[in-house]
Amino acid sequence: MKTFDRTDLDNLERRELHLSILAAVIVLIMAGGVAVLMYPLVFVRPDESSKWTMRVAFVGFCVLSLLFVGYLLDRQRTVRRLKQQLLEELDRNLALRHQASVDLLRTMPDLNRFWDCLAMEHRRALTMQHSLSLLIVLIRTAPAISRPEDADQVWGEAAKAMARKLRPSDSTYHLDPGVFAIVLPETETAQAKTVARNLEETLHAVGASRFSAVISVYNFPEHVGSDHEFEEIVRSVLATRQTGQPETVVR
Repeated sequence: MKTFDRTDLDNLERRELHLSILAAVIVLIMAGGVAVLMYPLVFVRPDESSKWTMRVAFVGFCVLSLLFVGYLLDRQRTVRRLKQQLLEELDRNLALRHQASVDLLRTMPDLNRFWDCLAMEHRRALTMQHSLSLLIVLIRTAPAISRPEDADQVWGEAAKAMARKLRPSDSTYHLDPGVFAIVLPETETAQAKTVARNLEETLHAVGASRFSAVISVYNFPEHVGSDHEFEEIVRSVLATRQTGQPETVVR
């Protein structure tokens, strides 16, 4: 179902105003013309047998015409009031979405939790002789998003979009502003790349013109041989992000 935005509501109100004005003008012209034609028969040369009946009908016709014009004007005021209510509801929904995204971002596991999880998952993969994949997701906000609270909302929406595409066994961590890590236990490189492509498509659809995403894929034992190498990769990504240098993506 399409969500109305402010442009849709402004266009709706403008069309409704034009329709109301056109209808009121047509009613006034037609009612005025009929009243002019009826006036001589009712007041100048009335039929004595039906004089009062004609006058009552004439007055009733004029009153009904004015009431109809008043109804059109009241209808326009109702449309304007409904527009204001919809705009208030839209603002309220946007505020709730913003708060939900910010709350999700603040409750996500941080870098310290990530180190513990990465070491534990690596020991498990080494013991069980399974693969372990790590995705590093870099979210780049658009230049128009300059306020910290807006950036938090963007990162929170990105985190929600990624969570919908992951398995229950996968875990997501917020390492730094705009930097996420996703640990994929028992996942080969080919499977991890498929997950990365799905995430890129989802983030592209959600982000539109507000942010873009770059995803790096690392696998044990194909790309790294120990948890320390994983840590070095993550530290390098974080350092590059903080200095503003271009990120190197290993896929």
